[in-house]
Amino acid sequence: MTESMHEMTIRRLLAIVRELAVPIVSVVIAMVIGSIIMLISGFDPVAAFSALLKGSFGGGRQIGETMLRATPLMFTGLAVAYGFRAGLFNIGAEGQLFMGGLSAAWLGIVLAGLPRPLNIVLMILAGAAIGAAWAFIPALLKARVGAHEVITTMMFTYIGRYIVSWLVTGPLKAPGQIPQTDVLPTESTLPKLHEVTAFLPISRAHLGFAIAVVLAMFVWWVLKYTSLGYESRAVGYNPWASETGGISVSATTVKALCISGALAGLAGVTEVMGVHLRLFDQFSPGFGFTGIAVALLAKNNPIGVIAAAILFGALSAGGGTMQLEAEVPQKVIFVIQALIIFLVAAEQIARWIIGRASREGVEHAG
Repeated sequence: MTESMHEMTIRRLLAIVRELAVPIVSVVIAMVIGSIIMLISGFDPVAAFSALLKGSFGGGRQIGETMLRATPLMFTGLAVAYGFRAGLFNIGAEGQLFMGGLSAAWLGIVLAGLPRPLNIVLMILAGAAIGAAWAFIPALLKARVGAHEVITTMMFTYIGRYIVSWLVTGPLKAPGQIPQTDVLPTESTLPKLHEVTAFLPISRAHLGFAIAVVLAMFVWWVLKYTSLGYESRAVGYNPWASETGGISVSATTVKALCISGALAGLAGVTEVMGVHLRLFDQFSPGFGFTGIAVALLAKNNPIGVIAAAILFGALSAGGGTMQLEAEVPQKVIFVIQALIIFLVAAEQIARWIIGRASREGVEHAG
């Protein structure tokens, strides 16, 4: 009996190692292919990746910049990952992000004068609520009439972006030629990390990064240890069996997509409160869509989302240094990101490499 349990434990550990190895191998392959592209183009890949590492982790300021760029990706990655676990493809995280940013820009002015901690809590809760509300109609359409969430959430993304575009050029426009809202008062902004901890020197990284990390751990706990998480995972794995087992697929679908929308809304809130301090047209360069890649790389694991977001944040933060010092075009970074996404999606390539290496290791040991 003890030996059998020991074997089961070993098998579980091996399964975990294999799951962790797939994204790691995918990243390594992408970097190797990127290096080959650089060599063919006449660039030095060693110098390029050294500059990339220096620009993303070479000092306190660089680490802070990586954390800053990883923050919205953590929220949108969590949003997409939670939807995936329930069998839902929330491709509308970008629109939910825009609505979260809109709520922060408006509410931050309205709540001016209140204590800063209270402002921050109220604005975060409001941003999550409006993100969830923006996902509610697609969720209801999915649950009631079977409308595909890819189409409905994408359409709501366009609606959200154009609403923001109209408001910043009209009703909410600040005085001046630039289409943007008024600057948030200090009590409606997120403090920088160097203001609350001695870990980093002066940098642009803000409290949103810590909030995202804590939230990722909380989402992991919810999925693993609560009935809400169990229902989401069960419906994602097999909706028909879940319905037979007494789980309402419709209700779970609505809850899961709304939670996903709330997480995406927080990305917009933290960007407005911690980075831009106002809202303007196209304030997101596509964080909602990059969040899909983050979730894929993390294998929809909320803890893995932290690492995946930091990786993409590092690629973004170090790209400028790579271009400046190694003279490698920043577009090479986009090629590497695209290769990572492709290789994670086509994970059988990585699994084949891992399997072959394991077999060779066993044969060599024998």
